[in-house]
Amino acid sequence: MCGIAGIYGIVGLDKAEEVVGRMTDAIAHRGPDATGIHRTSNAILGHRRLSIIDLSEASNQPFHSTDGRYTIIFNGEIYNYRELRSVLENAEHPYSFRTGSDTEVLLAAYAEWGTKCLDRLQGMFAFAIWDNTTSDLFIARDRMGIKPLYYYNANGHFIFASEIRSVLASGLVPRKLDRNALVDHLRYQTVQAPSTIIAGVRMLQAGHWMLISSKGIQQERWYDLVASTSKEAAHMAPEAVYKEVKQRLSVAIERRLVADVPFGAFLSGGIDSSAIVGLMAQASSTPVHTFSVVFDEEEFSEERFARIVADRFNTKHTAIRLLPTEMLRMLPDALAAMDHPSADGPNTYVVSKVTKEAGVSMALSGTGGDEVFAGYPVFKRSLAMYEKRYLMALPKILRKGAASMMMQLKPGITSKKFGELLRADSFSVQDTYPVSRLTFSDQDLSRLLVIAELPKSSVARYMDEVIHRDGGAGLPLLSQVSLGEIGTYLQHVLLRDTDQMSMAHALEVRVPFLDHELIEFALGVPDELKYPHTPKQLLTKALADLLPDEVVNRPKMGFVMPWEVWMRNDLRAFCTERLEKLGQRSMFRKGAVLELWDQFLANDPRVNWSRLWSLVVLQDWLQRHGIEE
Repeated sequence: MCGIAGIYGIVGLDKAEEVVGRMTDAIAHRGPDATGIHRTSNAILGHRRLSIIDLSEASNQPFHSTDGRYTIIFNGEIYNYRELRSVLENAEHPYSFRTGSDTEVLLAAYAEWGTKCLDRLQGMFAFAIWDNTTSDLFIARDRMGIKPLYYYNANGHFIFASEIRSVLASGLVPRKLDRNALVDHLRYQTVQAPSTIIAGVRMLQAGHWMLISSKGIQQERWYDLVASTSKEAAHMAPEAVYKEVKQRLSVAIERRLVADVPFGAFLSGGIDSSAIVGLMAQASSTPVHTFSVVFDEEEFSEERFARIVADRFNTKHTAIRLLPTEMLRMLPDALAAMDHPSADGPNTYVVSKVTKEAGVSMALSGTGGDEVFAGYPVFKRSLAMYEKRYLMALPKILRKGAASMMMQLKPGITSKKFGELLRADSFSVQDTYPVSRLTFSDQDLSRLLVIAELPKSSVARYMDEVIHRDGGAGLPLLSQVSLGEIGTYLQHVLLRDTDQMSMAHALEVRVPFLDHELIEFALGVPDELKYPHTPKQLLTKALADLLPDEVVNRPKMGFVMPWEVWMRNDLRAFCTERLEKLGQRSMFRKGAVLELWDQFLANDPRVNWSRLWSLVVLQDWLQRHGIEE
C-alpha cells in the first residue's frame, strides 16, 4: 500500500522534479518507508512506499523491468501474485524475477499480456506504467474502486496522484470549486466519480484504464460487473448457495492474509466484522488482533457484542473508549487527513489510529457486507416500494397531494423520505434508489442555494446507465439495489473514507467482501434467499455454524459515533463557526444555512444531524484547502 504521483508532459515545465517532489511530500503519510522519483523523456513518476510484502529495499519504487523498457509506480496489493509469478516463470519467454514483491509480478504481467493482464489480477490497485520504447503512460484502477486515482489534464500536462491534495500540491491546478459537484455533494454527502469537488480534477472510474500518449488520451472500461455476474445460483438448491457463499468468502479472506507485517481486523460486533474475524480465526495459526471503538453512551456502543465475538474466537482484543473530549481533541487532525469532504470520515480515522499504534500495519474490514448482502434499510424500502407499484396507476398530482398531506400530519425524516418516493416517476429501483439515498432533496436545495437550475442527479444518471445500458434490469431486484450501493455510496463514500483515513496512519485496510468473485456470485442469488426478514439473511445462513446468535439477532446499529449529542454540546461552537462561514458563500441563500442549524438545535424532527454535519465538514474542507468559488 502506497501513494503514487506523476506528470506526463513535462516539456516546458520548469523544475518538474520539484513539482512531483511536492506532490509526493503531500502524501508522505501514505508511505513512510521509502520515497522515490524517476524522470523519463516526457514524464516524471513519484512514489511513497508502505512496505507490506517483501520489505527489502530492492522492491522500492519506481520499479524498472529487467529489460529496462517499463517503469511502474503502484498502490495496492495483488493477492494472487504468487500464482501469476509461477505462470510468468514458466512462460515461453520466462521472466527472471529479482524480488519477492507483487509489484514486480504486476510489471511482468503487463509486459507479457498488456492490458489483458488486468483480467488476471485479484486485488486492489491503482498503478501507472511508463513505456520507454513508445513514451506512453498507462494507468489503471481495480474492479471495485478500492484504491483511488485522481487526474487533471490541461495546458499539455497530465497530472495524476493517489489523493486530491497531491494533485493540488503540484501548483498547476486552480483551487476552484465545481459548482455542479457541490450540488452533487449536498444531495449525497459526496461527489460521484468521475467528478470531484474541484473543477477540472477527475477520478479514474473503477474498472477503467487510460493510455496517455502523444496522440491523446484513450480510456476504456475493462471490467463490467453486470456482465460478469454469475447466473449459476438461480439453478442451485438453497443449501448449495449457502455453501458456495461461505467458500468464496473464506477464500477471499485467506487471499488477504498474505503479508510480511503484523495484521489484525476491525471488530464492531456487527454481522460483517464478526464474519470476517470468525473466518480469519479459522485460517490463522495465531490469535487475531481485533480493534473496536466503544462509547459511554450505551445507545451508540457495541462493546458487549464485540466482546462476545472476541471471546468466541479467542482474539487479542483492544477496545478503544472514546469520550467527547478526546474526539474533539482528535477532530482537527481527522479533518486535516480528509482528502475529499466526507461526513463519515472521522469514524474510520479513530479506529485506524489506534490500530496502527498497536503495531499493526494491515487490517481486514467488514466494509461491503451491507452492500453485497442487502443489509441496509434501502433494500427493504426499495422492495416495499416495488410491491406498491400499483399506486402508479394514480395520477401523479394525487400522489403528490398524498405525499404533502403525509409530511404535514407526521413531520419527520421517514415521512419526508416516503413522500419524496411517492413523487417518483415509477417504483422501479432505477427511480426509487436515487431518492432513497438523498440527504437534501431538490426542494431543500432550492431553499438552500442561489442557483437557476439544478443539474440532473448523478446517481439517477448512474442508475439509468447500469440498469439499462449495462443490463442490470435482468438481475434480481435486490441485486439491482446492490448495483446502486456499490457504484455510488460504497465507492464514493465508504471506500474513499477507508482509504484516506487509514492511509493517514500508514495502515493498509483490506476488504474481503469486495472480492469480485464473491460479488459476482452473490448478485446472481435470487431475492427469496436474501429477503431481509432478518439482517443479511443470505450471509447469516451461509455462516450459521460460525456466528453467535447474539450477533445475528441483535438490532442493527452500524459504526456511528454520537454526533447528534456532541453537536448540541461539545461541538456546538465548532459547528456554528463553520456553518456561519458556509452560509456566507455566494452559492448559498443568505441566512438559509443558519436557519437549518437553528431548526436542528430546536429538535425539529425534519432536520437530522447528518445533514448539518455534512455541511460543517464541507466548509472545513473548502476553507482548509483554500477552495474559491
